Formats: sequence, C-alpha cells, structure tokens
Amino acid sequence: MLKLIHDAVTWPKRVIVPLALLLIGLIGEVDFVTGHDFSLSAFYLIPIAWVCWGASRRAGLFAAAFGAAIWLVADRATGFPYNNRAIPYWNALVLLLLYVGVVYMLAAAKEMVALRQELAARARVEQARLQAERLVTVSTMAAQVAHEVRNPLGSVTLNLDLIDKEISRMAPASGDIAGEGRILVQEIRSEISRIRKVIDIYLQFSRLPRAVRQTFGVNALLQQKLAFMAGTFEQARVKLRTEFDPSPVAIHADADLIWEAVLNLIRNSLEAMPNGGELCVRTELEGQLALMRFTDTGAGINAEQLALIFQPFFTTKTHGTGVGLTMVQQIVTELGGHVECASIEGRGSTFTIFLPLAKDD
Repeated sequence: MLKLIHDAVTWPKRVIVPLALLLIGLIGEVDFVTGHDFSLSAFYLIPIAWVCWGASRRAGLFAAAFGAAIWLVADRATGFPYNNRAIPYWNALVLLLLYVGVVYMLAAAKEMVALRQELAARARVEQARLQAERLVTVSTMAAQVAHEVRNPLGSVTLNLDLIDKEISRMAPASGDIAGEGRILVQEIRSEISRIRKVIDIYLQFSRLPRAVRQTFGVNALLQQKLAFMAGTFEQARVKLRTEFDPSPVAIHADADLIWEAVLNLIRNSLEAMPNGGELCVRTELEGQLALMRFTDTGAGINAEQLALIFQPFFTTKTHGTGVGLTMVQQIVTELGGHVECASIEGRGSTFTIFLPLAKDD
C-alpha cells in the first residue's frame, strides 16, 4: 500500500493533475447520488492532497477551488431545502478555506522534506569529498608500501630456493633435521604467498580502472551474474532469494565496476554466515534513484563497528585486509551514488547501493 502511494505521487504532473480532477468529479457524482451528505466533503481532500504533493502548490490550490466548486454544484443539484439560500455558498467557502489550509500545510511539509533531503544530499557529497581526499592519500600510501614490500619478497623467495636446494643437498646426512627444514621453508612460502595476495589487493585498491559508462539494466546484470554463482551459494549453504523491481531499472554506469562492488558485498555476506543462511538481493526504484539491497541473516555488526566499516583498512576478520567495503564505497561514489548499511547484531545486515537512473535521451 505504501509503495503504491509512493509510486502515485511520483507520476508525471501531466498525469497527476487530470486524474485528480477526474477523481474530484467522481466524488462529486457520488455526493450528488447519495444526496445531501456533508461528511463526503472530506473525501475531496484525497485528490487535492495528491495534486499538491505530486505536482505543485499552485496545482493544489486549483484543485481545492475545483473541489469546493464541484461540492457546491453537487449540493445544489440535490435540491436540499436550506433555511437560507446563502448557507450552501457559505459552506462552500468554508470548505474552500479548509482545502486551501490543507494545501498550504502539505506544501510546507513538502518543502521541509525537500530541504531535509537536500541537506542530507549535501552532507553525503561533503562526506564523499572528504572520503575521496582521504582515499587518494591512502591509495598512494598503499601503493608505495606494496611496492616497497614486494621487492624484498622477491629476494626472500630467491634465498628460500637456495636454502631449499641446500637442505636437499644435506638431506642424506641430516635425516630428520632436513625434513623439518623443508617444513619450515614450506610454511615461509605459504606466508609469502599470503602477503603477495594482500599486496595485490592493495594495488588493486590504489589503481581502480577509470569508469567506462554505458546504459544497462540492473536486473539483467544481477540475474546473469548471480546465475554463475549458484555453486558458490550451494557450497556456502546459503539460500539466494531475489526480488527484482518489475519496472525497468536502467543506470548509466560501468557494469564491470558495479559487479565488482556487488561481488564484494556478496562475499562479505557469505563470510558473515559461516553456518549458512539466506541472502536476499532486491532492486527498487526510489524517485530518480536505482537501489540494490543485499540483506543477509548473518552475525550483524554492532553500532561501534558500523560507524567504521567504510574506513580504509578497518576489519574485524582475522585475515581481512580492510579494503573491500572501502573499495565498494569508492566505486559507487565514482559513479555518482552512495552506499549505506543497516545492521542488527545477531540478526544480519543490509547493504544498499543508491545510483542515479539513466536519463532518457
């Protein structure tokens, strides 16, 4: 019901105004058919409020005047015998003043909502700007550190090869000692491999490719990509549920970068459900924004950690790098959107990506 109301007030003005006037006429017809019933006058407020909120205050005032006039016509057509001929006109004037008052109150509320949304948007833009500045510095540092660590790792690997050869040469005389040495060398190689993976992630974080924008449907992208992950969900014992908006959800963005961000969120959800669970992927339309929601039934995030999850290198995982969610935010911000997270500890989390809809040519 709420979604239906939300959709109705977002229709084009050229559709809302005539439909609302038609609805006022229909209410007037009902008013006439049912006879003199002053209580029906309250129903005129429905289309009047619709026009005011969905179109403009001026259109709302016109609808208010039209509603009062239709009520007067319907009332006079019933032929109700008033003691004074001026009473129906006085009633119509009172209704007009009531309708106009409602229009002005709704217009003021609409302006307050718009102002609040504008302030929230400005705050997001400012936060995104500061975050972008921090990310530039952090990315540069990450790349520098990665390079500084990668070069010595090459030397360490070469020396390990020499040590391994020396152990093999000494093996016949050393016995168990040589075997223990090989185990140590293998453990060192394993840790070096892990460090290299972390370095690669940091370098990827510091060198995100430039967005190549094109218009595409979000639903189609998610359907196609998620189909290839069926085995991953099955292995993780996670049930995937999708709820795609039936309307076309088209955005002008980089499909590969969008999927990179989505994949990071899905991985996070799977890691939050080590014993299995459910992941719901939902798309929605909200005004001029396309929404992608990812809701899991995992461990959730406490309030203290929730405030830090998009900070670079912040992680609660034992072997986490702390750049996954930062990368998600970086990608989405680069494409003109933003990402939010709502979570209840012990019940799960919902990550939502907001992106502007593609503009019609």
